Amino acid sequence: MSNAPQMRIPATYMRGGTSKGLFFRLDDLPEPCRVPGVARDRLFLRVIGSPDPYGQQIDGMGGATSSTSKCVILSKSTRPGHDVDYLYGQVAIDSAFVDWSGNCGNLSTAAGAFAIHAGFVDPALVPENGVCTVRIWQANIGKSIIAHVPVTGGQVQETGGFILDGVAFPAAEIVLEFLDPAEEGEAGDSLFPTGNPVDELDFEGRRLNATLINAGIPTIFVNAADIGYCGTELQDDINKDPEALARIEALRTVGALRMGLIRDAGEAARRQHTPKIAFVAPPTDYVSSSGKTVQAGEIDLLVRALSMGKLHHAMMGTASVAIAAAATIPGTLVNLAAGGGTRNVVCFGHPSGTLRVGAEAALIDGRWQVTKAVMSRSARILMDGWVRIPACIFE
Repeated sequence: MSNAPQMRIPATYMRGGTSKGLFFRLDDLPEPCRVPGVARDRLFLRVIGSPDPYGQQIDGMGGATSSTSKCVILSKSTRPGHDVDYLYGQVAIDSAFVDWSGNCGNLSTAAGAFAIHAGFVDPALVPENGVCTVRIWQANIGKSIIAHVPVTGGQVQETGGFILDGVAFPAAEIVLEFLDPAEEGEAGDSLFPTGNPVDELDFEGRRLNATLINAGIPTIFVNAADIGYCGTELQDDINKDPEALARIEALRTVGALRMGLIRDAGEAARRQHTPKIAFVAPPTDYVSSSGKTVQAGEIDLLVRALSMGKLHHAMMGTASVAIAAAATIPGTLVNLAAGGGTRNVVCFGHPSGTLRVGAEAALIDGRWQVTKAVMSRSARILMDGWVRIPACIFE
């Protein structure tokens, strides 16, 4: 009996913000994978090394965390006013599931850089030296993202002095603008799917305050103190406690039901990427995961967020958009944790350090609307060539 050789597929491995993922040109994929469906999901699962009952993704490109279990497809945009279409898949680690329900804000940075690398941006619009504006259509959620990518010698500048907490080495700064980041459709037609900046959730036999917001990614915010935390927790404080993880997942399920994202509690396990859940607290001194002390005076509030059932090592880019939007609107739990009042910029503390984000919001006809959120990230190609997978996955 003979075995077929492995398939070779052109791919680029990139870091974007505090995440990493495999980037593919749509036209480079095997033909059955150029459209949504089982074949595409099987490809991404095998590339990343999932499902892995050991939780390590040893036989794939994944890094056994939600931040490194990601795939991206890019193509020349057919939408007016855009350069590139960007589709993102969050690959589960221990189950055969690819979640297409949301965006990755960190890899949005790399999508802007990759668009230039891949020739999706009109060469006439790429300066010899300066900043190239890349107009991204985020296909998962149907939103526009503008990436301001530095260029030197007509090529993406990847090295520089910009420091991003959660990334060990400096790089060139890329500024992202998330335009009209409030999601529409299944989760409601407004920034707040319930119409309220604060709701009460029934949880563990009591009423728990929560801000449920659709900006960047659907997110549930609760007060850290209300669930027994202080907001200075690091990954091991949460991720090594199975009971704590199960409890937070139960709360995420309650919030997802209230937001209209799932019809019953059983659907939560099949929708791991969204909504996110985060807890907030007023600023206080703490020691980050790198050993650096973050002073209370450096930040406006503390935020800890979970991704794919685990506390994130830093902060998801899409959740950062949600934080910026919620901080801008008076009365949300995020705004109150930051001291209340009106603001358009907030600096928050996360497990790896701090992040400054901004947003513009206005009260129009009695409803809050966020026109854009802004943050800085960085991106870099780590490797490019071919990724290899057993051809038998399509049998």
